[in-house]
Amino acid sequence: MPIPSEILALIDRLNQELEQTERDATEGLSLVRQRLSRFPDNVVLTQFFAALSNILLFVEIYRGRIQSIVARISPENVPNEIIQEAGEDLGIILGQVLEVKINANRLKTRLEN
Repeated sequence: MPIPSEILALIDRLNQELEQTERDATEGLSLVRQRLSRFPDNVVLTQFFAALSNILLFVEIYRGRIQSIVARISPENVPNEIIQEAGEDLGIILGQVLEVKINANRLKTRLEN
């Protein structure tokens, strides 16, 4: 049985959200590095650097989790329960990704202002 279109759409959305999160975190890191070069002892900037670095790690980890889920449901004759469980897992991941995306954008915005 092929992967249901609803799950494929969810995977596409997750990948788009992760890409945007990665862009925001990367831009934020660039901004924070510029400021840290001028103010190397600034604790807030150091915290921003750590948070944005953690966000990039999160993106990589969750890309791997998504690939693992896709690999689990890609073979022929996968039971419906496994596909349903995968959809639920992907839905949970979407919530986590959106939360991290908001944080990445918020940090980047603070650095831009």
